[in-house]
Amino acid sequence: MEYASGGEVFDYLVAHGRMKEKEARVKFRQIVSSVQYCHQKHVVHRDLKAENLLLDADMNIKIADFGFSNEYSPGQRLDTFCGSPPYAAPELFQGKKYEGPEVDVWSLGVILYTLVSGSLPFDGQNLKELRERVLRGKYRIPFYMSTDCEALLKRMLVLNPAKRHSLDAVMKDKWMNIGFEDSPL
Repeated sequence: MEYASGGEVFDYLVAHGRMKEKEARVKFRQIVSSVQYCHQKHVVHRDLKAENLLLDADMNIKIADFGFSNEYSPGQRLDTFCGSPPYAAPELFQGKKYEGPEVDVWSLGVILYTLVSGSLPFDGQNLKELRERVLRGKYRIPFYMSTDCEALLKRMLVLNPAKRHSLDAVMKDKWMNIGFEDSPL
């Protein structure tokens, strides 16, 4: 892997605060495109978070830490709770089996929220409180967030994984392609 001199996206957000949606869109398109490549190879990451997104010297995203990644086959279920609790899908907290891509989509929704707001959509004083908040699926929409970004989040942070946007649907979403009409994902 090439050296990522820009450090973690998490540290970037701590130092600079939230990103404007235009900048967040550029970064998020890179992240989604990379995860889509993994899914096409039947690999699910299972630990997508701001700390595992690195920036190179040109501020391009590199996904790191594939330690929890796993191969998956459509129709077969995984059952290991992997990843970081603030980014974990509700089905993981419930101990349910999952195919794989849907838990990455949830984590991507948390990442998008974090890029645009500078904070996590779900938090708690302890794991029990965090779990309860994730399982309720309620989060605050900042006043400065566009309605298009909010609409995309509401399709990604869906409690029922069967109703959650697929990665293909995320890639085709209106918000994702604003300013990229000539080069859709």
